[in-house]
Amino acid sequence: MIDLTKSFRKQVLVATLAIASIAFVLGTGTKVLAQTAGSNDASVESEYLSSQAASGGEGLERVIKGTEKWGEEHNIDPLKFVQNIGKSTGIYQMINQKKEAPKAEYKAPVMEAPEKDWGKAPGWQSLIMIAIGFLIVYLAVGKGFEPLLLIPIGFGTILVNIVGAGMGELPDGMLAIIYHAGVGNEFFPMLIFMGIGAMTDFGPLIANPKTAILGGAAQFGVFFTLFGVAVMNMFGLNYNIMQACAIGIIGGADGPTSIYVSGKLAPELMGVIAVAAYSYMALVPMIQPPIMKLLTSKKERLIKMSNPRAVPKMEKVLFPLMLLILTILLLPPAAPLIGMLAFGNFVKESGAATRLSKTMENELMNIVSIVLSLGVGSQMTPEKIIKGESIGIIVLGLVAFAVATAGGLLMAKLMNVFLPKGKKINPLIGSAGVSAVPMAARVANKVGQSEDPTNFLLMNAMGPNVAGVIGTAMAAGVFIATYGGLR
Repeated sequence: MIDLTKSFRKQVLVATLAIASIAFVLGTGTKVLAQTAGSNDASVESEYLSSQAASGGEGLERVIKGTEKWGEEHNIDPLKFVQNIGKSTGIYQMINQKKEAPKAEYKAPVMEAPEKDWGKAPGWQSLIMIAIGFLIVYLAVGKGFEPLLLIPIGFGTILVNIVGAGMGELPDGMLAIIYHAGVGNEFFPMLIFMGIGAMTDFGPLIANPKTAILGGAAQFGVFFTLFGVAVMNMFGLNYNIMQACAIGIIGGADGPTSIYVSGKLAPELMGVIAVAAYSYMALVPMIQPPIMKLLTSKKERLIKMSNPRAVPKMEKVLFPLMLLILTILLLPPAAPLIGMLAFGNFVKESGAATRLSKTMENELMNIVSIVLSLGVGSQMTPEKIIKGESIGIIVLGLVAFAVATAGGLLMAKLMNVFLPKGKKINPLIGSAGVSAVPMAARVANKVGQSEDPTNFLLMNAMGPNVAGVIGTAMAAGVFIATYGGLR
């Protein structure tokens, strides 16, 4: 609530500055995210591009490399953005479009995705990357930061940077084969989502549906990052709108989704984006607690919540089916992610194929996690990491994750304004709105118990946590629906 006696002027000033900043970024975002030549005449365009190539351009007039021939369809237009989402719904396509005929000839997609030429870094930089690999392994083993992910990522980093070993080079390098077989496309991420579905209990979300709002609020970090990319471009970096969307998904703290979106929109940046996403997933216990304590008071952190009701089996069985049907009708581009999540969860909750669900959440999940993480580590080469754009991605990913955490916390505080006494939400569970399941929920519970050891928030935090998985997949679908057909 606004304090009319003490800080009203300060709050008005902060709100005004925030609105002005957003208006400024919106006003300049189109230019800095997707510069075009600005002319349909070929001769004028050629002359313009030649002059830009000679001068390099300055400020908002600088043309981003690789976007010289882009048209207005790549620009940020809120009205067209909403229209594109409407046209991408399953209902619209069923009514207005015909299914395309299958292609006469099929070509395997493996190793056909375009890759950015990063050049060749000096040999001594490989030693730096090997040291980083050992640091990652130390953090996993010595500090306990997500060892299931960071150990194979660390070893992948070490192995790919051994000069003369060739493990990251095609056609025979093991790590290169792993990357192109399933990391550089949607294969491994889809299998991971299937395993996540088999491991996930949507009961807390079904029992307390309003916590889904917290999972949705955490996606603010994903969309906020678009503006952060625009600011980066103003300082000389070169990100286009599709790369901005792929970078933004890092804010959901969802590695498989980040890989999936970057494969669709910015395959040339997939390695750096995947490393950043998985790194921030692993560092949730370090990044989130300071933000949680900064944005909440001790009184709020002490709020106790009753455990969610027991959810009948029938509700759990129907939930993935209803989720899939809504995705088919409203956002088909998100169907691959949501579909595999629903598939794995339905197999688990139905109980009709226990062997399949156990395989999904154990053997298959473990095997795919190993090869996926090794493939991600194989992208940790100096050509890709020791670059301005790559460092920018890492910085933007951290900003996106921090804003997503703050978005969930602040939404919980806002909801408490309208909830009756005795039904208040502990704002700490809002931080679990990111997709890092169940790590973010455990962190929320741990911070709550640091204030009161008898305050158990884990089950309540699982509601927004699993909602965050769905929310990030939906955000990915929105980006793909809007810009996926422009490559």
